[in-house]
Amino acid sequence: MAGQAQSRAELQQQAAPPWGELLSFQYFQRLCPPGAGYGYSGGSMQGMRESEFRRLGGMTYLDHAGTALFPQSLLKEFTDDLSKNIYGNPHSQNISSKLTYDTIEHVRYRILQYFNTTAEDYTIIFTSGSTAALKLVAETFPWMPEGSGHPSSRFCYLTDSHTSVVGMRGITAAMNVLSVPVKPKEILLSEKNRVPAEEQNCMTPHIFCYPAQSNFSGIKYPLSWIQEIKSGKLCPIKTPGKWFVLLDAASYVSTSPLDLTVHQPDFIPISFYKIFGFPTGLGALLVNNQIAPFLRKSYFGGGTAAGYLAGEEFYSPRPSVAERFEDGTVSFLDIIALKHGFDALERLTGGMENIKHHTFALSHYTYTVLSTLKYANGAPIVRIYSDSDFSSPDVQGPIINFNVLDENGDVIGYSQVDKIASLYNIHLRTGCFCNTGACQQHLSLSNEDVKRNLQAGHVCGDDIDMIDGHPTGSVRISFGYMSTFEDAQTFLKFIIATRLSESDCKFPSQTTTRETITQSVESPIQNDHTANNNANKYSLKTIISDTGHWNNSSAALKTPETSRAVVSESAIPVYRSGSKPITVTNIYLYPIKSCSAFEVSEWPVGNQGLLYDRSWMVVNQNGVCISQKQEHRLCLVHPIINLEQKIMVIKAEGMDPISVPLEENTGREIQIGQSKVCAHRVQTYDCGERIAEWFSELLGRQCRLIRQSSDFKRNANQKHEKGQATTVSLSLVNEAQYLLINTASILQLKEQITERLKEPLQTEELIQRFRANIVISATESFEEEKWAEISIGALCFQVVGPCNRCQIICIDPQTGQRNKEFLQTLSSTRGRKTNFGIYLMNQSLCSSLPNTLSVGSQVFPVLKEDREIQSPLSNEEKTSG
Repeated sequence: MAGQAQSRAELQQQAAPPWGELLSFQYFQRLCPPGAGYGYSGGSMQGMRESEFRRLGGMTYLDHAGTALFPQSLLKEFTDDLSKNIYGNPHSQNISSKLTYDTIEHVRYRILQYFNTTAEDYTIIFTSGSTAALKLVAETFPWMPEGSGHPSSRFCYLTDSHTSVVGMRGITAAMNVLSVPVKPKEILLSEKNRVPAEEQNCMTPHIFCYPAQSNFSGIKYPLSWIQEIKSGKLCPIKTPGKWFVLLDAASYVSTSPLDLTVHQPDFIPISFYKIFGFPTGLGALLVNNQIAPFLRKSYFGGGTAAGYLAGEEFYSPRPSVAERFEDGTVSFLDIIALKHGFDALERLTGGMENIKHHTFALSHYTYTVLSTLKYANGAPIVRIYSDSDFSSPDVQGPIINFNVLDENGDVIGYSQVDKIASLYNIHLRTGCFCNTGACQQHLSLSNEDVKRNLQAGHVCGDDIDMIDGHPTGSVRISFGYMSTFEDAQTFLKFIIATRLSESDCKFPSQTTTRETITQSVESPIQNDHTANNNANKYSLKTIISDTGHWNNSSAALKTPETSRAVVSESAIPVYRSGSKPITVTNIYLYPIKSCSAFEVSEWPVGNQGLLYDRSWMVVNQNGVCISQKQEHRLCLVHPIINLEQKIMVIKAEGMDPISVPLEENTGREIQIGQSKVCAHRVQTYDCGERIAEWFSELLGRQCRLIRQSSDFKRNANQKHEKGQATTVSLSLVNEAQYLLINTASILQLKEQITERLKEPLQTEELIQRFRANIVISATESFEEEKWAEISIGALCFQVVGPCNRCQIICIDPQTGQRNKEFLQTLSSTRGRKTNFGIYLMNQSLCSSLPNTLSVGSQVFPVLKEDREIQSPLSNEEKTSG
């Protein structure tokens, strides 16, 4: 151990090698610490990936702490098992049920064997996951409450614990049991908490819970604590009684072996998807048989009773501990799948000890390279949140937690890192990882900071990554048993390519590994725009010109010569002395969500925005919305609305046009269903088999076209500055009824992108990438972000916030090809944010004039910082446009 630490210190003192050497397989091999090994004897990592995980393609999956990925052979063997055997309800007594019962018992034995223990020492209680296992402990432990006349129980937990552990205090509080959080450093001083000899015979039961491995930083807390705490050598707090240990092993056992003959905690909750990737929704609580008889249970479900009376308070539990606590019928088919999970893991890796060393080799290498990366001014590129120096797999798991910094040492928000990573097809995790205690510890967040962040609107799992210049969370990568050197290499390439200039980056021309891999996997960070140069471009203008007779109809009405601007009392238009008038230059609607735009010069406005905007969407076979994030080819689908004929014609290259009626079909044969848009429930109806077959043929996958039902109102609460809230109706849009962008802002961004691409870029193409409804021509770039309200013609709108962009702007709307440069440039240009454009909502109609939006209409804004603006100097200027 000391030798390893010394060599690492010497390595860091040396000048950092060139990027090409840092990212080479030879450097990885030299850096590999003694005892750690890459890969599994007798098998090729690339061979495993090709045979078992071909579905990954060019993806770099680095969220194994979130869930492992199941191998293809596990699924095949499981489905083969189900197709050849009949598994009945294990509570019945017939032959198929007996087969199920015996198979479940075999799996129990297999789990005990996996943890190197037997049924004499531990009992397996199946649960829905580790969270349910923790809840079961809290509910059944023989707590001694306050005020019972005896010393009361304590529930102690390490602050570096998962939310599900901390949540146990809600149950203990209801039982009048005090919960005590303990910081990791306090445990090291716990000998001071030893009680006097005369109090050491007290038998009041307490629980101390800690994670075997932190899901935040990957630190492995000593398993020796188990016996030291149970024996009284370590005392989490100074109180008399008998301590029991709850070891949260969910994160630990995904990549490390747990030997229960050496370390014997009283309770061990686990989730099997963390180990095998499949099945999900199944976990277990391993209970030490010495404590099992003392667990108390009030509720009894089917299968747990030896006998009971319906008309009298009489109940006798089953003698088996497992059967007593497994309420109802267990998830028996999922339990049977575990057998195939153990078989597959053993066959592919040779066991968990090998996985431990394989994953540590990858994390040790990645950590070391990340630690050496610096800007030209010597500032580090990342700040790593770690409790170890990655010197040994016995003290550190394959998790690296960090934040990316700029040249000045300021944190770049995790949501921005996540967005850019998605462009490279890198899957990682961001936030606080359901571990607020560790997040506070490493990010120096006080309790007051967390409360203020919550008041500011930040909740767990959102993308509010910075508040008042301070990070609310971080970025986490984690390796699993099927991770490869190429995964680590791709991630490091991504960090270097996005943080350092091209002159600083010199990558190896090819991956120098022991294996040959395809270019798509080895180099996923090539510029996407260089591919398919000969692809046929499907121009929006071509589509519209092909349907000129529609453009002459009400589908694209001529702009009226005059359109009087009428504004409400609460939205006085700004008089912009000396400035050119702001006008509407383009109007787009997107009848089918995530498909191509339909450009018009004038269009009716409904109570949900532009008429028919985002009224339809394409869903997969499970009814889940398909967007351009999953299917780039949707941008090649061109819907065209014909108001006179009351149809929508849909075109795509290589397909015959197909039409859909604008009037809703209310016939009985129409299937009404539920779907979700941005987590909001919407009621929809299916547009039928004919259009479903058209989209399925085009996209090469089963999908359907659905439409939001007019009977269903999806509302968004809109708050005014004075605090009043009004309700507005939404179509299938994500955030608001309208999206507005400014041509001046587009032109400024165009300069930056063109400079980085070193090739010409059409303004129209860039406008189309941002998928706005309204395009305006203001004088100053990004001045639209200063507006609180605007009026256009007879219509009044409230600005409800900026649009935070995602990777869809990287998709060429004419070819479907992706280029990462667009989002990266936007992020760097806008100070690490990806805001572009503003969301608008309808206000009350300002007059009785026809509700239409027209190109050429003048735009009158109200500034945020100036609510009391003087009236325009002339009536002509007020009404022009």
